[in-house]
Amino acid sequence: MNRRENLKLLFTGSLASGFLFTGCGPEAPETTEIPHNPTLGEFGSYGRTPEEIIYNEALKSTTFFTDDERKKLDVLVDIIIPADATSGSATQAGVPDFIEFMMKDIPAYQTPMRGGLLWLDHKSDELFGAKFMEISESQRIQIIDLIAYPDKAKAENEGGVRFFNMLRNLTATGFFTSEEGFKDLGYVGNRPNAWDGVPEEVLAKHGLQNDPKYKDVYLDISTRGTIAQWDDEGNLIG
Repeated sequence: MNRRENLKLLFTGSLASGFLFTGCGPEAPETTEIPHNPTLGEFGSYGRTPEEIIYNEALKSTTFFTDDERKKLDVLVDIIIPADATSGSATQAGVPDFIEFMMKDIPAYQTPMRGGLLWLDHKSDELFGAKFMEISESQRIQIIDLIAYPDKAKAENEGGVRFFNMLRNLTATGFFTSEEGFKDLGYVGNRPNAWDGVPEEVLAKHGLQNDPKYKDVYLDISTRGTIAQWDDEGNLIG
């Protein structure tokens, strides 16, 4: 089972909502609320009060991550959820924008996030003599492997483990509450039924058939929202 499948199971499980935002240590905010994903467009704005809309716009008018931090964040979230045959990567789903929003919506995330990004540079310099964004992709994965598996991580990397737990939770939440993530899960939500009449074989069993004169009119799904028009003699005209 690959990383994406594991994240799917985590997110769709009965404990997902509580786990994803329970936090990853004393530095993380204590909340079990799944936040609004500002990258969802019209879908995500559903149910927003005027006060909430003003608050969200105020948050989006400021920027938390520096340019260098944002570049590093883009790399990290795509390591966690890369593109595959089913859907795009975390960056393509707008996850970095979601995390940017969360840093401002829940300020308690700011210190552990910024500290964790710095930790990566220190560990990278310790192991490879360069900052995280200056080393190769395989070297980055070596560092991530040190902190991605809490049960196997050394005590000296505890700070990195807490950071990566938080980042992974934010990434999974941002991705699987985006349009890209919904497609990946196969979630379609509530959709209106489309009825195209009684099947011909069922009608035939009872010696009946759809009236050819009206079949293409009243069984045309594309015009189901059109109000029928009748003439003075009760005949359907459109």
